[in-house]
Amino acid sequence: MKINGNTIKPGMVLQHNGGLWVVTKASHVKPGKGGAFANVEAKNLETGNKLNERFRSEDKVERVTLEQKDFSYLFDNGDSLVFMDDATYEQIELQKTWVGDDRIPYLQEGMKVIIEMHEERPIGLELPDQVVLEVAETEPTVKGQTASSSYKPAMASNGVRIMIPPYMSAGERIIVDTTSGEYVRRAD
Repeated sequence: MKINGNTIKPGMVLQHNGGLWVVTKASHVKPGKGGAFANVEAKNLETGNKLNERFRSEDKVERVTLEQKDFSYLFDNGDSLVFMDDATYEQIELQKTWVGDDRIPYLQEGMKVIIEMHEERPIGLELPDQVVLEVAETEPTVKGQTASSSYKPAMASNGVRIMIPPYMSAGERIIVDTTSGEYVRRAD
């Protein structure tokens, strides 16, 4: 779908210069003399390169709509990870480098994820906002430190280091934010 340059907003995906770009910033300028334009910062979805471009209001840009599909994480297959489409039961393999080292530890067998597709090609992967992990090891609880606002380091069951409240001990289940990697609360 073609859109005018002055309607570009952050979060949109554009097809430009032979690649797919997600708009990170867009500021619209209307100078006193001449036509209005939009200064756009975008990031390439495949390579991660950044782009600063100026689009005049009369410029036409191709806006891309990504298809979001529900997948289940199945297993680790060496250099790749295997996911299954929940609707068709087809399996796809995604390279670990594409998924990202910061997100792989949060994947759990059977976990539901959303994979954004463009022309049947995976473009992005969304993890659930929060996951339940177990505290594998941490410093022992010091009596009287229950009201302290300071956190202590711990190792979660997935191998990720995390800061937890001082009253918690190994074996407890916690909820962790997958984007920041921070402790949210104790799991029920």
